Parts: sequence; structure tokens; C-alpha cells
Amino acid sequence: MMVVGQIISILGSALLRFALSLFVLDLTGRADLFAVLFAISSLPILFTPFGGAIADRFNRRNLMVVYDFISSFIVLIFYCMLLTDNYSVLGIGLVLVLLSFISAMYAPAVMASIPLLVEEQKLEQANGIINGVQALAGVTAPVLGGILYGVLGLKILVIMSGLLFFLTAILEMFITIPFEQRDYHGQLVRTLISDMKGGFSYVIRQRFILKCILLAALLNLFFTPLFIVGVPIILRVTMETGHTLYGIGMGSIDLATILGALAMGYFATKLRIHSLYIWVFVTALFVIPMAIAVLPPSLQMGLYPSYILFIGCAVVIAMIMTVISIYVMTLVQKETPNEKMGKVMAIMMAVSQCMAPLGQIGYGFLFEDFRSHIYIPILMICVVVLLLAFLTNRLWRLEAKR
Repeated sequence: MMVVGQIISILGSALLRFALSLFVLDLTGRADLFAVLFAISSLPILFTPFGGAIADRFNRRNLMVVYDFISSFIVLIFYCMLLTDNYSVLGIGLVLVLLSFISAMYAPAVMASIPLLVEEQKLEQANGIINGVQALAGVTAPVLGGILYGVLGLKILVIMSGLLFFLTAILEMFITIPFEQRDYHGQLVRTLISDMKGGFSYVIRQRFILKCILLAALLNLFFTPLFIVGVPIILRVTMETGHTLYGIGMGSIDLATILGALAMGYFATKLRIHSLYIWVFVTALFVIPMAIAVLPPSLQMGLYPSYILFIGCAVVIAMIMTVISIYVMTLVQKETPNEKMGKVMAIMMAVSQCMAPLGQIGYGFLFEDFRSHIYIPILMICVVVLLLAFLTNRLWRLEAKR
């Protein structure tokens, strides 16, 4: 029931977010506003730790129900604005920010609930399914949203999203999640702020959890921007692929992410904390053929050999990174007591996800400076990941000795 609810809610949110941004593009014809709205709607991720504090204080099932009802109410108000033609770009931006804020509150409640719904030995598989659903929504939303936006129009798409949120809230009412009431004294806001501080203090004191969060952040810093910034630049600018090959390449990477998440149950039996560095090391090795694929002699041999080599390695890396990320998150869940689960998971999500924009900016400058020698930044990434593998080995070797 949790998974079905996630499919409905996440898909509804992703569809609406994409359609509204596209509507602004059609309304104004300005790509900068389109990009700014997408960027602004991502800012509420900074409030995730606050959502984690709330998730540890209140019934997580009830929180999810309330969040989805609020989302459906926001969408309903916006639908009424569309019917009366009483809308603006600022209003659309406000709707996107509010929905993203609700999503930032929602995510910690979900991730903190999973360890309470499954046995510990099934936790990796459960996390993989939830992450697979999120990845699948991210892949299908632009395609499905674009089709529905063109066929049905914005108004129908908005009311559909509102109904999806409403149905999810109804479904979640029938989920049973164990909950123990925690008493607090004084004002609620002060209590939640104190809980947030306590969550950060706990993470800093727990060396194992801190190391896991550090690894997740570094992986997000170096690899997520590679797929968001680096791969599109290489495919479109360096290799000069057409729309079809570009779509196949990016779609294959997205599919690898989904498959890696859904296959987590199998990979969980192969992963061990003391050998995690080997998996990181293997990803570094797969970066080398990507650099070879964009060498001038390789490109002169024809597009298809370079393209297949480059995308093939990128697919393997995407799958391995997904597996490692879910495994590290599961380790943190197993080490964290339930009363701190929401805060710790929220801190982990906020820290790791905030790394990606920093990496995107750095990769943008790096790939621009080495536009004529694109293999150089790829080799630099390889060296950095090799160092990360060494660091991973060092960190957990010390952990084993403690």
C-alpha cells in the first residue's frame, strides 16, 4: 500500500511540476523563466531537516495523509484560478514552491517509516523499490506530462493531479505504521527546532552515520552532475548525435538507475561494508573507457563505436551508483533508533541532494574550458573517484578496528 501510494503521489507531483513549467514556457516564451521556476521549486529541499523533526514527533501515517490532502487542496485552488483566468507567472511559481515544500516534508516521513514496515533483512529491497518508484516517476513524468499536456490541456492535467493526491491520502489512511507518542514541553516550534539541533548533534557524534552521509554526498557531488551536465554535453556537442540517439542514450541511463534500484534485493546479498570501496573502484575503472570513447582518434573511427562504448559504461556506472547509494542509506537506517530516524534521514537527503547543484556548476565550467579536449575532465573524474575509493577503504577499515 505504501508503494502504490508513492507511485500515485510522486507521479502526480512530477506531472504537475513539469506541466506547469511547460505552461510558463508557452505563456511567456522565455526559457530563462522556465529554468528559474524549475530551480526555485527545488529550493524547499533545504527544509527537509525540519520535516524530519516533524516525522519523529507525530504519527508518520497521519502526516502523509495530511500532506497529500494539503497538496490536493493547493491544486484545487489553482484549478479554480485557471477556470477564472485569474493566474500569473508569480502565482504558478508559488504553487510549485508550495508543492515542493510539502514534498520536502513528506519524504522524511516515508523514509523513516520503511524500517517499521519490513523486516531488517528485507530493508535493502524495500528501499530499492521506493527509490525505483521515484526514479521511474522522474523518467516518465516529462514524457507522459508532455503528451497529456498536449492532448488534454493544462486544466484537465491539473485536476487529474489533484485527484491523484486525494486518492493517495485516502489509500494511506488504511496503512498501519507503529507509533509511540513522545511528550514535549513548551512551544511546538521551539521543540522542533531543538529536535533539529539534536539531530545534527547526533549525526556528528555518530561516526559511522557521519561517514555514510559523507560518502553519499561525495557520490552525489561527482556522479549526479556527470549524468545531468557531462553526458548531455558530450552526446550533443562532442559526438553531435541526433535527437534519436540522444534520447536513447539518456533513456538507457535512466533505465539503468531504475533497474539498479529494483534489483537491490539481489545486490544486497553481495554487498559488505568492508568491501564497498571495491564497488567505487570499479566505477572509476568504467570511467576510463568513457574517456577513450571521446578521444579524437576514437571519434574519427565513426560515431557508433564511440557512442556504444560511452553509453555502455555510463549505464554500468549509473546502476552501480544507485546500488551503492541505496545500500549506504540502508546502513544508516539500521544504525539509527526510530525516535531519531526522521531527522537523520532528512539530514542525509538534504546534504546529499544539495551537493548535486554544486557539482553541476563545477562541471559546467570544467567541460566548457576543455571543450576541445573533453577527455581531460573525464580522466579527472576518474582520478577523483579512485581517490574516493581509497578514502572509502580507509574510513571503513578504521571503523572495523574500533
